[in-house]
Amino acid sequence: MTVPVVAIVGRPNVGKSALFNRIVGGDAAIVSEEAGTTRDRHFARAEWNGRAFWLVDTGGLTDDPSLPIDVEIRRQVLQAVDEADLLLLVTDARAGVHPSDANVVTLLRGSRKPWLLVANKVDDVQSTDYYEFYALGAGEPIPVSAQNGKNSGDLLDAIVERFPEGPAEIPDALHVAVIGRPNVGKSSIVNRLLGEERLVVSEYAGTTRDAIDTPMQYHGRTLVFIDTAGLRRQSRVDESIEFYSALRTRRAIERADISVLVIDAVLGLENQDLKVAALAWERGSGLIVVVNKWDLVAKDTNSAARFEKEAEEKAPFLRFVPFLFTSALTGQRITRLLDALMAVDTERRKRISTAQVNARLEELLARRQPPQAAGREVKLLYATQVEVAPPAIAVFGNHPELVEEHYVRYLHNGFRESWGFTGNPLRILLRRKAA
Repeated sequence: MTVPVVAIVGRPNVGKSALFNRIVGGDAAIVSEEAGTTRDRHFARAEWNGRAFWLVDTGGLTDDPSLPIDVEIRRQVLQAVDEADLLLLVTDARAGVHPSDANVVTLLRGSRKPWLLVANKVDDVQSTDYYEFYALGAGEPIPVSAQNGKNSGDLLDAIVERFPEGPAEIPDALHVAVIGRPNVGKSSIVNRLLGEERLVVSEYAGTTRDAIDTPMQYHGRTLVFIDTAGLRRQSRVDESIEFYSALRTRRAIERADISVLVIDAVLGLENQDLKVAALAWERGSGLIVVVNKWDLVAKDTNSAARFEKEAEEKAPFLRFVPFLFTSALTGQRITRLLDALMAVDTERRKRISTAQVNARLEELLARRQPPQAAGREVKLLYATQVEVAPPAIAVFGNHPELVEEHYVRYLHNGFRESWGFTGNPLRILLRRKAA
């Protein structure tokens, strides 16, 4: 299911960043008494009443076209409006209606996106006159105080009520996010698999700006490819396209059953590749690493194995992940990706009987007991698989909080030795046995 995007817009110094911080529960955006502090967009994930959404903070819109920074802010805000599913128009109830507020309303009307009118800085609903904002013709103002949180729950209720229905998902489809840095060949790989040029491919990095869903049939199964814009280093996310590339990549990973990380064989595995891989792994996505442009690398008989070994040294979890060495240009081994996806999906849905899990736990305990805590005996009693997609095994004991991390890794590796779960994170959940 697609997680909606909510963008906060308005003129400078109405409290947009303070409202952003109030909703996400932190100080992710810079808040200052000086107007125009927020120049770049910030985004964070928020949740209310079980509904998750991405919240985007934007710079203040001004009416002065003479300043280059104001022109840039306006361009970025327009990008935010274009990307959002819902907009929050924030105004300053203490200052009253400002001509710039009306100009923002005009901009929003042109977007044809749904929005809510928020009257901020209403510390006392009884003594603050915010009704004059009806004159904007932008709907009923919702009074809040971002500073002290007053009525923020009512605003969040209104936000989740206005979320649009997500796109209809294809039943039993396998959703695949194709992720990675710009210009590594993500679109080219998907096009090879589809057998036609459905996605724009260019020699210029960052051609793919939107996440595009493209379905195909393989061995009777529907695979839906989510081709995403490349995710660059955060320090370089300073333009609208790059900012939303990062946001879209995260949204694509959230929707995906399996993420395909495409890396450039010539450049090798870089830190940003590792961050994206870890993001998918921690989220619970299956993972396959595709090393593209392999035809451009000078090779010997051990090149692929050496590449994998070096990758595993940088990120140990990659030893559980399949690697494919391909060339989208020549088509070399591209179709093997489809079989790898089916195999990882099978591993992802694998369910092991409780009897088998317990038998394996007994073997692992016989080989090595958990370290004992001072004055307290630590016992692990039984285990069972509690989840699939991704798999999770719960291990019950008398003092789960005393089981050390290295022993949890020992159990994790022992269970993998028996059942693989290749290409998927395996979660070990320590639980206290009910008395």
